[in-house]
Amino acid sequence: MLVNRNPHAQCDYSSKSRTRKCRLSHHRSETKCRSASFSRRFAAALLTYRYSILVRGFRSDAALEAIRKASENKTPNLVLYNYPSFSGAYGALFAHLYHCRLNLPCLILPFSAVAPFSVEDLCIEGMKTCYFLDFLGSKGLALELSMRTTSKVIGFDHRKSVLSQISPREGSDMNVSFYVNIEKSSSTAAYEYFSAKLSETGNNLMEICSMDLIMKGSTYLSHRQIDASKLLHKVFRVRLGRGFYGECLGVRADGNSDFSDEMGMELSQRSAAAGLRPIGAVIYMQRNNLKMCLRTVDSSTDTSEVAKVRGFG
Repeated sequence: MLVNRNPHAQCDYSSKSRTRKCRLSHHRSETKCRSASFSRRFAAALLTYRYSILVRGFRSDAALEAIRKASENKTPNLVLYNYPSFSGAYGALFAHLYHCRLNLPCLILPFSAVAPFSVEDLCIEGMKTCYFLDFLGSKGLALELSMRTTSKVIGFDHRKSVLSQISPREGSDMNVSFYVNIEKSSSTAAYEYFSAKLSETGNNLMEICSMDLIMKGSTYLSHRQIDASKLLHKVFRVRLGRGFYGECLGVRADGNSDFSDEMGMELSQRSAAAGLRPIGAVIYMQRNNLKMCLRTVDSSTDTSEVAKVRGFG
C-alpha cells in the first residue's frame, strides 16, 4: 500500500481544491447575475414591444385611413366615443341611430387616452359637428378642434374630475358645448340629447318602423342574390345518387358557403329550365369534409330523401 508521506503536498492539494470551488462558485454567481440582468432587460423590451402594439392598435392605420376618406367625402359629422367604456359604446349606438334615422353621413371611431388622436388627425374637411362621448379630451382639445375646423364640438361626461379640466374659454365658446352630469351616465345623457333632437323632426330614436324594416330587408336580400349570382360562373351537371335520382346543376362554392341558399335556389331554376331535376346543388369544403347543399323552388320535389340516402348535409 502506498501512503503519501508529504504533508505539504496534501495541503497544497486541498488549497487548490478550495480555489477551484471558489472560482466555480464565483463563476456560477456571475452567470446568475447575468441571467437575471438579461431577464430584466428582456422583460422590459417585451413590455415595450407589447405597449407599442397596443398603441398602434388604438391609433391604427385603418382609423387614420377612415378619417382621410371622410375628409375626401366631406363627411359633416364625426363621433368619437371613449374606449374601452360601456357608456361610450352605448353613446355611440345612440349617435348611430340618430344619424341613420335622418340619413346623415357620419363617421364613428373609438378614442383612447392611451394613444389619442391629435387635432391634426381630426381636421376633416367639411366637418360641421364633432361629438365626444363619455370623455371631453385633454384641456383645450375641443376648443382647438373647433377653431381649426370651424365646427361645433359637443362633449358628454359624468366624472366630476373633468370639471377642473375645462378651460374658461371652452366654457364660454359658442361652438363648444359640454354636458357634464355626475348624477347620470354619459350614455343616458347622450340618449336624452339625441332623442330630444330627433323628436324635433317628429321621429323617435328607438322607434321601429315596419316599412323601413321591410325596405331594408328587401334591399339586403336583393344584394345577397346579386352577390350569389356572381358566383355561378362555373356550373356543371351533378348525377344525384349516381343518376338514380336524376341530374341537376351544381357549383363549387368553397369559401362562399354563406350564399349556399341563394345559389341553390337560382341553380334550381336553371336546372328546371334545362330539363333537369328542379334541384340546385352547392358543393363546398367544411372542416375537411365535402358538403353538398340541395335546394329547390319546386314544392313537389323533396330534396331530403336524396340527402338522407346519400348522407348530404
